[in-house]
Amino acid sequence: MPDEIKNHSECTKMILPVRDALDILSGKWKLPIIISLSFGNKRFSQIAKEIPKITDKMLSKELRDLEANLLVKRTVIPSVPVVVEYSMTSYGKSLEKVIDELRNWGTLHRKQIVSNSKKTKPK
Repeated sequence: MPDEIKNHSECTKMILPVRDALDILSGKWKLPIIISLSFGNKRFSQIAKEIPKITDKMLSKELRDLEANLLVKRTVIPSVPVVVEYSMTSYGKSLEKVIDELRNWGTLHRKQIVSNSKKTKPK
């Protein structure tokens, strides 16, 4: 198989699963919700307090999407009043390494940008 075809095939094989992951995690709010829940089970209002500027409507929608993709579990606790609690599934917890790497890269990127902006500022 020629190298050009082999490289194209390998590239496609790499792009498709990354695209699938990004489709599930895309948007402004899904990763912050996952990060919030990675610190323990929470009620809706607790998640909303931890994520500034998210609306209740958007939080509700994103939690449903995460639940549909098996990353988050919604548990209804029969009490008066009824309590609903959200938690990460074991499958959702498999994202911990990915989130840690994103955090590490983001920290380095921020330092790089700040350092670069200091170098380019006129004196």
